[in-house]
Amino acid sequence: MSGEYPIKYNYFLYKGSKSCYTCDYKRFGKHNFNRFIVAFISLLAITILFSSCSTNRTNNTNIENGKVTVYTSFFTMYDFTSKIGGDKINIINMVPSGMEPHHWEPSPKDVAGLSHAELFIYNGAGMEGWAEKVLDSINNENLIAVETSKDVSVQKSNHTHASEEHNTESGKEHSNEEHNTKNDGGHFHDNHNHDYDPHVWLNPMNAKIQMEAIKDGLIKVDPLNQEYYQQNYEIYAQKLDELDRKYKEAVLTFSKKEIVVSHEAYGYLCTAYGLTQVALEGIASESEPTPAKMAEIVDFVKEHDVKVIFFDGLASSKVAEAVARETGASVAVLSPLEGISQEDLKEGKDYFSIMEDNLKALSAALR
Repeated sequence: MSGEYPIKYNYFLYKGSKSCYTCDYKRFGKHNFNRFIVAFISLLAITILFSSCSTNRTNNTNIENGKVTVYTSFFTMYDFTSKIGGDKINIINMVPSGMEPHHWEPSPKDVAGLSHAELFIYNGAGMEGWAEKVLDSINNENLIAVETSKDVSVQKSNHTHASEEHNTESGKEHSNEEHNTKNDGGHFHDNHNHDYDPHVWLNPMNAKIQMEAIKDGLIKVDPLNQEYYQQNYEIYAQKLDELDRKYKEAVLTFSKKEIVVSHEAYGYLCTAYGLTQVALEGIASESEPTPAKMAEIVDFVKEHDVKVIFFDGLASSKVAEAVARETGASVAVLSPLEGISQEDLKEGKDYFSIMEDNLKALSAALR
């Protein structure tokens, strides 16, 4: 058997034929046979590789339409991301319409859904105290999280919380730097005390920074649509510049610069346009003001002839109405854009239309 292979034959199924033919290794040749084997193994490896890549891709995308799956933390992040992502993304907002996001907690179902996303867009700066803990709990190395306020200069909160006053009075030591987010019964709780104002988006120039961060995140997970995301960003960046111009022109006509608000959410808006906010409640509006604080606000309203007490539209207007009754002022909505009602969402209201409404409300109160 010198010069011959120990195995005398192999079988091949020829296309268009049901019969098998014997391959004589002498006729086929040792060199050609080895080349065939190498080519076959290479083709098999490539097939497995592409199959694996395809499986990984569909696990993280909407299988029906192939769009990138993006989760957002609350309304403003949802609205910004929708504008940049357009019809190229499958977007899921975590906080339901009409719910105040400061007190919202993700359920196990929410976390499970997020774990299959490719991109998570959130504000940061203390807005979503649960975010870091949830992200740490997710076993998905491909998930990209974008903290949109990362490149924004954040402002300190000036409000003292009633709960902080209680802890001080009772002798309990309290650290403002503790996050203390814990998982209790499947829900992630945020015990973060808001040292910084997270409402950065109320300054349109900050909103532009956030939109750019969202655009960069989308390009990272979906580079094939880079031009599409870039074009959308440029469109809305121009709209933000125009919105900023409208605010700057409007404040020049204001005779007053002080606003009394239900909770301390408007620091960035006030800083950008030379206004001063006096807040009935803190950043998260989780507690009613003390009688001493109420008396202080009433005196301020009378002294500065404040005509309108603003509340945010989602939380209760009870405290604002109490001050209005005491001072003869009226009440009006000044939205911090933390969330909107289902009705407003159906009407197509978005960041720009609500910011325009805010400008009208400020103009009516301060001229």
